Amino acid sequence: MNNESDYTPPKVWTWDADSGGTWASINRPIAGATHDKTLPVGRQPLQLYSLATPNGVKVTILLEELLAMGIEQAEYDAHLIKIGDGDQFGSGFVDINPNSKIPALMDHSTTPPTRVFESGSILLYLAEKHGAFLPTDAAARTECLNWLFWQMGSAPYLGGGFGHFYAYAPIKIEYCIDRFTMETKRQLDVLDRQLANHAYIAGDTYTIADIAIWPWYGQLVLNTVYEAAEFVDAGSYTHVMAWAEKIRERDAVKRGYKVNRTFGEPETQLHERHEASDFDTNTQDKVG
Repeated sequence: MNNESDYTPPKVWTWDADSGGTWASINRPIAGATHDKTLPVGRQPLQLYSLATPNGVKVTILLEELLAMGIEQAEYDAHLIKIGDGDQFGSGFVDINPNSKIPALMDHSTTPPTRVFESGSILLYLAEKHGAFLPTDAAARTECLNWLFWQMGSAPYLGGGFGHFYAYAPIKIEYCIDRFTMETKRQLDVLDRQLANHAYIAGDTYTIADIAIWPWYGQLVLNTVYEAAEFVDAGSYTHVMAWAEKIRERDAVKRGYKVNRTFGEPETQLHERHEASDFDTNTQDKVG
């Protein structure tokens, strides 16, 4: 490995140029809105503002699972937030999520409406509100939440670490790729050992733990994020692979995967979802 570097950090860092790479244009060291923009509000109880990144997919999968159970109160409008265009820095979005990250949710079934941000918080909020995909037994509930928060704490190493340096950084840095590949593989091994003895992540029941983890680690081994399955030897994690394939076949997962998706095959892209019939009439292969 080449250890040479011509970069010496200054005593005080200043922001005087973008950092390069795929997402450089949206990165900045300050918070708050950059422009005024009112968010649209549809007719459904839940208003979701999102994009089909792994964090966004978590929420649309759960909403589709709730609707599949016949829970009408889980009906939602999914409005597209184009993060590459900076929509997340509009004043309306920042009012919901001061951290300017998707997904963000407004629950208009409450008075006043309830804002919910951070994907794990949204999953927990919806599961508790509708009494589904979260065990009621104290020990089982705690185990589910253990894994939900494991995902929230672990995925930044996969996404912001491995995914960034392997797929998006303007240059390939061996040290960074090695560092975060090692951690990603360790995390896959954690999951593989857990799934060796359990049908689902938190036990024998499908829960929000699975819904949180699949869009990141399931998609990684299925090669639908970062195109890195071969690189991390995904096939060697046999229990994770079997679990990922099982989750992928759920009808609600197939629907949730499409919502707010703006890339991939046209039939997998439903830019906005306002009612169930949109899956039949408004995917990009039909309207694009």
